[in-house]
Amino acid sequence: MGKRPARSYTRVRGPANTRVGKYVRGVPDSRIRAYDSGNRKGDFPLHVHLVSKDRCQIRHTALEATRIAVNRHLQRHLGVENYHMTIRIHPHHILRENKMMAVAGADRIQDGMRLSFGKPTDRAARVKEGQELVTVRTSVENYLITLDALKRGADRFPTPCKYKIGKGEELVKEMQKTGKKFLKVVQKSKKPLDEAQAGKEQVDEAQSGEEQVDEAQSGEEQD
Repeated sequence: MGKRPARSYTRVRGPANTRVGKYVRGVPDSRIRAYDSGNRKGDFPLHVHLVSKDRCQIRHTALEATRIAVNRHLQRHLGVENYHMTIRIHPHHILRENKMMAVAGADRIQDGMRLSFGKPTDRAARVKEGQELVTVRTSVENYLITLDALKRGADRFPTPCKYKIGKGEELVKEMQKTGKKFLKVVQKSKKPLDEAQAGKEQVDEAQSGEEQVDEAQSGEEQD
């Protein structure tokens, strides 16, 4: 039986369940292992945060997907030494579920005991409204690339998010006033289909040129 969709666990209900090992057994391990990526010892003047707009629960699989998406985008466009990314939340909360009967020959769905304790099935992090989820430290000229990377990470979360500059807001405003340009993501200029079309046009031009030469030579012979 597969996992239920994220919307089934996004809403916060009841007290948090975090007693792993002592009272609750069989809890699955967290998917996210590394919470820091990039240059940890670098002194960067700009700190950009990804902030949650609502109170919710975020599963550890979504946290790991966000970490991979943000880290990959920053590493491709900035390099490992030019940024530092941190995941600010940890999946302490244990998600429990009272699984329904799904055996062969079952002619009805079993609900079981109402409000039962259930068995642990997953992990999640409980997030408050306005809490910082992901933080990226980098240089001021990398501001637009950082926002693009955080947007890719926000798409993996089950809650709407916004951006917040924790440090270096004055530097960003100063660059905007002076007219200096931020670094932008370099996009690929042409697709393979366009290149093939351009090659076909060059071949057609060459063939038309050869035909013109042949016509000129035939005219000279007639004269």
